[in-house]
Amino acid sequence: MSFEFKLSLETRADKGKGASRRLRHSDMVPGIVYGDGKDPISVSMAHKDLAYQLNNEAFYSHILDVTIDGGKAENVVLKDLQRHPSKPRLLHFDLMRVNAKEKITMHVPIHVTGEDVAPGVKTQGGSVSHNTIDIEISCLPKDLPEFLTVDISTLNVGEAAHLSDVKVPEGVTVVALTHGAEHDQPVVSIHLPRGAKEEDDAGATDGVASEGDTAAE
Repeated sequence: MSFEFKLSLETRADKGKGASRRLRHSDMVPGIVYGDGKDPISVSMAHKDLAYQLNNEAFYSHILDVTIDGGKAENVVLKDLQRHPSKPRLLHFDLMRVNAKEKITMHVPIHVTGEDVAPGVKTQGGSVSHNTIDIEISCLPKDLPEFLTVDISTLNVGEAAHLSDVKVPEGVTVVALTHGAEHDQPVVSIHLPRGAKEEDDAGATDGVASEGDTAAE
């Protein structure tokens, strides 16, 4: 599914912590737009509008169209977002301008498929562990995927899918893999629940004790 995100921003002249606090009290979120060789611009956006956009997973890994004070639209990506540690409040956002001819580095979410048919889950009683929820990639803006997928339909207990197993579209590079095979980290794994493992270990111990008792007799 293709999404289009359009944001309307306002410039803000006042800067500093005090100005940011005043903005937040008026239900606005301070932010900044930077990059592509242009001067950074301090901006703000209505909290409810930004929060609504953030409900869509694709917003985090998508080219966004922004207008500042009703001017010409620019293409940007969300590079940073600060949230309140204990309240449902957004504190600050960073938007980076993108150039169609220059590669960008982004984190995109991972979608896992095949959990319901994986032998490790379906017949071996294992549980799926998600080692990471997103992957850092590099690509041109036009090639930016909304998410990546990894198939675990063939995994058994004790096995894992790694970065190299993730399906990557043409033109997209997984940044970690450019640093060598040792960075091919597990993304998703299947393991026995802790309780089940403890029961297996206890059963094995009981078995050894029984054999010993029999030998003694």
